Amino acid sequence: MIKVGIIGSAGYTGGELLRVLIYHPEVEIVFANSASNAGNKLYDVHNDLFGDTELTFSADFHSDIDVLFLCVGHGDARKFLDANKIDASVKMIDLSQDYRLRANTAYQGQQFVYGLPELNKEAIKTAQYIANPGCFATNIQLALLPLASHGLLPDQIHVNATTGSTGAGQKPGATTHFSWRNNNLSAYKSFEHQHLQEISESLDQLQDGFLPVSNKSLLERAAERINFVPQRGDFARGIFSAIYVDSDLSEEQAYALYDSYYAAHPFTHVSRKNIDLKQVVNTNKSIIHLEKHGNKLLILNATDNLLKGASGQAVQNMNLMFGLDERTGLNLKSVGF
Repeated sequence: MIKVGIIGSAGYTGGELLRVLIYHPEVEIVFANSASNAGNKLYDVHNDLFGDTELTFSADFHSDIDVLFLCVGHGDARKFLDANKIDASVKMIDLSQDYRLRANTAYQGQQFVYGLPELNKEAIKTAQYIANPGCFATNIQLALLPLASHGLLPDQIHVNATTGSTGAGQKPGATTHFSWRNNNLSAYKSFEHQHLQEISESLDQLQDGFLPVSNKSLLERAAERINFVPQRGDFARGIFSAIYVDSDLSEEQAYALYDSYYAAHPFTHVSRKNIDLKQVVNTNKSIIHLEKHGNKLLILNATDNLLKGASGQAVQNMNLMFGLDERTGLNLKSVGF
């Protein structure tokens, strides 16, 4: 059994991770750390787990585990690792953004590997530390990786993507309050969302020269190529993106390219039929649909932000790191109605 410890287990990503790992056939949850909830049952916070487990939250943590998940806020993973000694034998999967970018991957003489299996599967298998991708980043990269793999990304990429309220985390805020979010739609961080940085580095990994060379910041250089307008949707979970690029490919050529790229990746599917968000909610799937309109290639992608965009992908990475079938514990079904 893989012995698992979780830091920050009371939040949304921690709760989703617990939901998956409780029924994972190869996992023993050793501790679920939450200092503010120590001694409480997991279901006192995550009431969807009532009837599934009698585990309690712990204020303690230790290195007598095989893998540590860091389900903490951005900036807090680095602070935690700076303040606490983790045995070098323990594998780690960080769900914050602290170690995702090339300039920030070093820890204990090793490098965090960017944990997008559809991009870095072989490197993930031998990695000690994984930086789990962001939710928007996962969705948008999966929509674009096949084109980048053949050097077919044009100078300008146009992205409109809408996310559910869980993408903002568990702490209530003005833009997550039900009375504001319900029956509402808004844009935020237009052309400057932080996930542009990891998206652009991954695309540059496949399509050399994608990132412009200049003295500007990584975010500014990424925004020169990717026109990204994120939106807040009036639903709890999921991301739906509509992306278009100029392309000389026919629709069938595009489908052939995407089918080939994702043939060995069990969680990313290419659909000839139009897609909707309910097909992926509560699953680790990402489903892509393509359409050709004149010289424009339209790429639609639907992803669950908390699973394939966070905790599900973290478990997928753990499976790969420990030599398991990457689907283990992740055969989850969506709710169609």
